[in-house]
Amino acid sequence: MDSVRIDKYLWAVRIYKTRSEATDACNGNKVRIDGTPAKPGKAVKAGEILEIHKGPAVLTYKVLQVSSNRMGAQLVPEFLEDLTPPGESAKLHAPKETIVFHRDKGAGRPTKKDRRTLDHIMEMMD
Repeated sequence: MDSVRIDKYLWAVRIYKTRSEATDACNGNKVRIDGTPAKPGKAVKAGEILEIHKGPAVLTYKVLQVSSNRMGAQLVPEFLEDLTPPGESAKLHAPKETIVFHRDKGAGRPTKKDRRTLDHIMEMMD
């Protein structure tokens, strides 16, 4: 086997917990192969560089070998080399900022529009 689907590979090397998460990331333009956006069916080969946007961090990996079977965490370094700078890795584990929104007393419960606005702001922070 010289190539495998990118969504299957990301799941196999434990970057995403499920294959559907990997597929959603590819569809959301959060995965790049050698600088070009990758759709879930794109084939990945040994020697290619992967850029994965996870939250506020951009993780960079080099593909050493391909596999379509999920493996134990101890075997992952044989298939994937982590090229991510230490500062980017730290962003994944950084505590999220707490945002406090003030509502006037007697304003009632937030509306759907208020909730969507709040969700949009939280997504922008990720």
